[in-house]
Amino acid sequence: MHTLPVDSPPRHSTAVRSATALALCSALLLALVAVEWHPLTGLDDDIARATHGWAVDERGVTDAFRILTDWVWDPWTMRAVCAAVVVWLVWRRSAWWTALWLTATCALGTVLQQSLKAALDRPRPVWPDPVDSAHYAAYPSGHAMTAAVSCGLLLWLLHRHAPGRALWRTALVTAIVSVLGVGLTRIWLGVHWPSDVLGGWLLGATVVAVAVGVHERWGPGRPTGSYGDDPAARRNPAP
Repeated sequence: MHTLPVDSPPRHSTAVRSATALALCSALLLALVAVEWHPLTGLDDDIARATHGWAVDERGVTDAFRILTDWVWDPWTMRAVCAAVVVWLVWRRSAWWTALWLTATCALGTVLQQSLKAALDRPRPVWPDPVDSAHYAAYPSGHAMTAAVSCGLLLWLLHRHAPGRALWRTALVTAIVSVLGVGLTRIWLGVHWPSDVLGGWLLGATVVAVAVGVHERWGPGRPTGSYGDDPAARRNPAP
């Protein structure tokens, strides 16, 4: 009696499940924000008032957080890092498909973020003694979402290239600190409600999960050597 072979699950199934779960969580939070669900808005207000009081009292920490949020973790800084990786993918790996995929994902994430801001037009916190200022609507936090998208995509790409243990751990810690840190600074500085930051994280993670699923389903296989996305080059390497 022969045992029928069991097919392994598609490699993109995990990304699909993750994207679905994250999208549902994002949609639920978005709905609660849109209808101004009282328990959520009350919690937002309580946390925001507490952190704003600390920000007013702890000026040294507040000044450091302003530097971090305006320069180190600014969305344009994150986009510049992604742009540098795009150049590296094309120049050093000839990975045109992956470079276009990274560029398109970052651009679509920005479009989604700005579209939701315009659609919801959620007011930012208003304080009699503000420690910082920001423009446009509150939900979702652009800083939090951009950090989640950028760090998530770059971590996944790094993992595909089989980095050494030290490099991987350094990159992982840097990404976690950046994503969590930028969210904390936005709440501390009083320019976002906590749910804005949570929404940015969830939406950013959703974009990453969808993008990974797209790459795993239609993109090139795992990089081999230095031949990037070119299957012919991998089959017939130059002597």
